[in-house]
Amino acid sequence: MPSRLPSLNALRAFEAAARHLSFTRAAQELHVTQAAVSHQIKSLEEDLGIPVFRRLNRALVLTGAGRTLFPAIGEALAIMTSAVDSLHHQDHAGELTVTTMDSFAATWLVPKLGRFRKSSPDIDVRITTSDESVDFSRVNVDMAIRYGAGNWPGLSVERLMTEEVFPVCAPSLLQSGPPLTSPADLKNHTLLHDDLRVDWRMWLMATGEEGIDSSKGPGYQHSNLVILAAEQGDGVALARSVLVQGALDSGRLVKPFDIALPGEFAYYMVCPKANLKRPKVKAFRKWLVEEAKAQKPKTDIR
Repeated sequence: MPSRLPSLNALRAFEAAARHLSFTRAAQELHVTQAAVSHQIKSLEEDLGIPVFRRLNRALVLTGAGRTLFPAIGEALAIMTSAVDSLHHQDHAGELTVTTMDSFAATWLVPKLGRFRKSSPDIDVRITTSDESVDFSRVNVDMAIRYGAGNWPGLSVERLMTEEVFPVCAPSLLQSGPPLTSPADLKNHTLLHDDLRVDWRMWLMATGEEGIDSSKGPGYQHSNLVILAAEQGDGVALARSVLVQGALDSGRLVKPFDIALPGEFAYYMVCPKANLKRPKVKAFRKWLVEEAKAQKPKTDIR
């Protein structure tokens, strides 16, 4: 069974005193009193059962045991200091793993990441996608961006953006397809759905349209696939404002009606509370908040 090691404070005091051959200068380096250094050396000698210094009238010299111990302790402390410095550096730079939903990554986050790289070139963002809750104790993830009601107990939860939902379609559909001047015209078009088919029913109810079967039409697991299908002219999609803003700005999609419903959920930044103190996480959080503020969807029914 290995011997019990002396305390780290005692070893640090010994290394500094042995390097300077002075308790006074060791105390100045360690920002403690000379008496504290003397106490730590005495504690070390008691643990070892052998003296490490000879105390002369005007000098301090190492014993044979002290000369044996000094280089090993110095090397060990240097290795530990280097490791800690490396960890500090890694927390300011290097890889930052962010998990989010596939649709949010494809339509909102990834298209904007170039701006973050310009502002923080030493941080390499690694994006993973999942719709599941994150167990931060089991997976190597620094931060999550999730869509929901904000109920993630025990974690830091900060709302990024709310949203609204409204129909969108390709410009070509308005130019060459059946008329699409009022919600009633949707009966002549294909409705595109994500997993939440109820959204079309709620939107049609808000407009007072009751003669349209909201259950018909192809469905897609992820919202970005619905957006892609709409861009191709396959039908009319009920879009989420956060995810579709890029396509609207570029003209790939248009809004045929000026009617929107507030979204039921919102987008949140989620992570362990301790992670918010880490420089990499703080930098990415600050950037996310600024990007979210630049996109403020309205949530009223127009």
